[in-house]
Amino acid sequence: MIKLDRNDRSKDSLKTKKKRLLDTLIYNAILKDKRLIKAFIDIPLEHFIPDKFKNVAKPYEDVPNLFYYDESNPESYRTISAPHMITIMLQGLNLEEDDDLLILGAKSGYIAALARQLAPKGDIRILEANSDIAKLTKENLKKLKLGDRVTIIVKNPLNGSPELYPWKKILVTGAIAQQKITPLLNQLSKEGGVLFAPIGSKVVQNYTQILRQGEEFFGKKQLQVRFSPLITQIELDELELIIDFEEFEINETDSSTTEYEESMMDKKVVIKYTSDILDNIAPEKFLKTKLKTNVLDKMIKLKTENNIERDLVLSYFESIADIIQSLKLEENIRKLFSKIDDIEKIIEKLKKYKRNFEITIKKMRNGLNQIRSYVILRKELENNDLTDPAVLEQKFNIISQQLGEINNLMDLIKGEITRIKTIY
Repeated sequence: MIKLDRNDRSKDSLKTKKKRLLDTLIYNAILKDKRLIKAFIDIPLEHFIPDKFKNVAKPYEDVPNLFYYDESNPESYRTISAPHMITIMLQGLNLEEDDDLLILGAKSGYIAALARQLAPKGDIRILEANSDIAKLTKENLKKLKLGDRVTIIVKNPLNGSPELYPWKKILVTGAIAQQKITPLLNQLSKEGGVLFAPIGSKVVQNYTQILRQGEEFFGKKQLQVRFSPLITQIELDELELIIDFEEFEINETDSSTTEYEESMMDKKVVIKYTSDILDNIAPEKFLKTKLKTNVLDKMIKLKTENNIERDLVLSYFESIADIIQSLKLEENIRKLFSKIDDIEKIIEKLKKYKRNFEITIKKMRNGLNQIRSYVILRKELENNDLTDPAVLEQKFNIISQQLGEINNLMDLIKGEITRIKTIY
């Protein structure tokens, strides 16, 4: 007779609990997406619960699990949502495999890990205001080798990410007031972008699904929930940390926000609430029944078989590669900004071919924004005493990090060139 040690019994127990939980969710018609069932099976919830909280954790019971608590602040506790709630969230987004997803509030990374399984070709990003939670989340994702497949940014999540507009899907994981969602809705794709959020007061909220088509917004209130507020304020002592924190992306300064982004965030939104759409229905299905055929035809982008178009896309990428190469040798700050702007203009042209050629627009923009951030830091140092050894060392470090980001972007562009050459 084979005896199981305690660890084996524990793993077997968790496996049994997980199966029982999934059976219950499926039986109660909550869990319907087969892809999500597989994601729940593949992604271990227990990896996202810190050891110090495992004595009170109840993984694979349909309850929230504590993953963060600061004893100096009794209101700081944060939980991973109950499995049924996560199911409602992710199914409500109707994720396609190439959808870009913006998650506001890290939730220890568990939701992002599941979403990664549903949208393996999409750009998944987390905005998290608390750097401790961001660090924990990054470590959790790294354990499952997802660290380079989900981007974590320390930033006020209420602002969203307008610099990477448009977003196909946005998920809000904490309570948010009705008036605070306008900037987020304006960042949705006009071609069927979906936002899912617990909207309402601090006491009770309505988990609401909102679909954007053109300049129209259609909403459905799914169910009443009680969520803790979305953490939105970055502590003052973390502002410097963001600049030095190599593990995370640098949060762009307000000065880099374009007039277009500002106007987009402030644009007024009217939501048409209805009861017969958006209930686990993909935007495309809704559009087939609700929108005129000519509008639908504009949304559906068929993969082109035109070699001329492919060659044009290749020429854009090769132009970007040439400019990136010149960035390595450029010392003049003004010229650096000019070259970065030139790349941004080419990326904007490539947006037209994003879906046809599966171009990673957001990854390119992210790399470019990283480079721009370091150039901004270099510009700020220009007014300092460059004979000061500390200042010189700081400048050297910034330049080294800038070169590293330039090389990363070059590798991305070269990879895209190689891939696109094989098309058709």
